[in-house]
Amino acid sequence: MNKGLWHTLKTKKELIPLFSIISLAATGAVSFCIYSLFRKSDVIIHKIGSSEPWERVDPTKPQKLVTIHQKWEPIEELETVKKLRK
Repeated sequence: MNKGLWHTLKTKKELIPLFSIISLAATGAVSFCIYSLFRKSDVIIHKIGSSEPWERVDPTKPQKLVTIHQKWEPIEELETVKKLRK
C-alpha cells in the first residue's frame, strides 16, 4: 500500500510543486528558528541564572530584522531605578 514518497511523486507529477513549496516553507521556518536561537539576544533557552535576562540586552545593537533610523537614548528615571535596585 505505502510505496514511499518518491514513488508517489513519480506517479503523480502534479504533487511536485506542492511538495516543493511545503518543503521550502518548512526549511525556512526551521532555519529562522535556529537563526533566532543563536543570533538574537532576547531569545533565552536557559532560565537558570539571571532573574532579569533583559538586562543583558545591548540597547545599541538593533534587535529587529530591519531597523530604520533608530536611535537609543537612556531614560533618566529608569537608570535611577536600576541604580536604586542594585
